[in-house]
Amino acid sequence: MASSSSKPFLPSTRREFLRTAGRGIGLLAFAQYAPSFLTASTLAGAPAPEKDRPILVLVQLAGGNDGLNTLIPFEDAHYYRLRPTLGIAKDRVLRVGDTLGLHPACAPLHSLFHDGKLSIVQNVGYPNPNRSHFRSTEIWETASPSDEFLTTGWVGRYLDNACAGQPATSDPLALHISDSLPQSFVGGEEHATFGLSPGLRNFRENEENRRLLSALAHEPGDAPGGNDTFLRHTLMDALVNEQRVSAILAKDRPEVTYPTNNFASSLASVAALVAAGLPTRVYFVSLTGFDTHSNQANQHANLLTTLSEGLAAFQKDLEARKLDGQVLTMTFSEFGRRPNENESRGTDHGTAAPLFVLGSKTKGGLHGTAPSLDLAANQDMRFSTDFRAVYATALDRWLGSPSEKILGAPFAPLGFV
Repeated sequence: MASSSSKPFLPSTRREFLRTAGRGIGLLAFAQYAPSFLTASTLAGAPAPEKDRPILVLVQLAGGNDGLNTLIPFEDAHYYRLRPTLGIAKDRVLRVGDTLGLHPACAPLHSLFHDGKLSIVQNVGYPNPNRSHFRSTEIWETASPSDEFLTTGWVGRYLDNACAGQPATSDPLALHISDSLPQSFVGGEEHATFGLSPGLRNFRENEENRRLLSALAHEPGDAPGGNDTFLRHTLMDALVNEQRVSAILAKDRPEVTYPTNNFASSLASVAALVAAGLPTRVYFVSLTGFDTHSNQANQHANLLTTLSEGLAAFQKDLEARKLDGQVLTMTFSEFGRRPNENESRGTDHGTAAPLFVLGSKTKGGLHGTAPSLDLAANQDMRFSTDFRAVYATALDRWLGSPSEKILGAPFAPLGFV
């Protein structure tokens, strides 16, 4: 650690810079070269965003969402056998079909379902599932088979294929509002990505970090072309984009009232940035807390309330701004929970679970097949829809990019788009 008399800490490698800068202020993976904003033509020369370009918003349910208490098989006796205290009573379920219904905390999503703006993909997972939070999240973010380790994420490979040639110092093509760079954003090439810490809508809390970034960016460095020079230029690019994004969010006024929590604030920021016309193609936000090993009932209900109210407000905001035709929002979680409740009135790590796709252009309804619950205690559900088929549908039919090249294998598209 540097002494008080030495110059401020400056990372010496790109990996170190990404890890350090990603913890506070807006990051970030920017240029490999001197920043083009130092010339007069930088942003003026960047490609203008296409009108009505499709945008994908990814919503991570971190910790492993309990799918069976999200989409409830209320006519299945096995469900109540496996969950004697956690099972949601039939008369409380918000029906989406003859045998299935949403958790009562999902009333806003239930309304979107009946308006045809919510698709529910049932029983999503992958072969040979892994119950480690870290490894299963990695599988979902890289879209790898469970026995293969990839160094790039599926969104990063999409950017490699669809956005090659755009300067890495241009406006961000992918933007995350989370505590660290999502592995899904890592590509084989350099792309302009950017990150914000959750819940900093007015950015006052970020001022100290911004001052530090500015100080580092202007710190005297080594000879041109050296590590310090490259990193200083990278920091300066980050500062320019930080200030631009901050200005957009500071002056934006949502068209609806969002709930007062970090998740809803993150979605409000996404709506503001979409409205500002940034060329960003993929946004990523995260809602944490789904690892409900004990006393699950109230925790899960609160999480689903936060999720449902936030997503519904986001959709209404987009509609009021007449941007809803551009945006498709999709949830994912690293795994579901075990079908049976445990002795702590919670659920342990499982396999498959449903996910939500919402937007004005989704076809709505139920997709895929429900899991069989004729299972013994501690036996896992068998998935029926591979998550990569969901990605393939979003890539082929929404983002307009060939999925087989990005995912490494063909997956039949689903009917939600």
